[in-house]
Amino acid sequence: MRRGAAAGTVVAAVTLVAMTVAACGTDAADDVTAPTTRASASESVPPTSNPAASSATPSTTPVLPPPYIASLSWVQTEVGPSLQIVPTRNGRDVSSPTAGDEAWREVLDREPGADTPGMKEQFDCHWTFARLIDPEKPSWNLEPDRPVVSPDEMIATRCNPGGPEE
Repeated sequence: MRRGAAAGTVVAAVTLVAMTVAACGTDAADDVTAPTTRASASESVPPTSNPAASSATPSTTPVLPPPYIASLSWVQTEVGPSLQIVPTRNGRDVSSPTAGDEAWREVLDREPGADTPGMKEQFDCHWTFARLIDPEKPSWNLEPDRPVVSPDEMIATRCNPGGPEE
């Protein structure tokens, strides 16, 4: 990979981390600074002197099977009805790229009424960000009365578009 492409990847990663931290309500985003210099496209990255470092290493992340959802229940809040979803330990810790969809299917199997516009997007936002920023958050609360918004707005509102967190 060219150094310029690598620098662009680093800038993108730092930006994503800063957006994630800011979206989840911590002040740490103020401490993240993107690199201000980039290597020219003509510069190259020297090969590694350690062959083991460049070879693929097996993942040490354990496979964490479902169920990913411990419980869910409807409650009435100031913003209206809210589906409170409590993840299992595996649901909090799993890193499989398909686990979020599997967890959403668990929600719909237990509560088909959750399949309304915007609910999956709220769930996906909590699945992606709440698990990283606040892994022990007691429940993820999804409200069917919240507006359907763009992914950027979903992140900017900390997964709670249209009003305060419940």
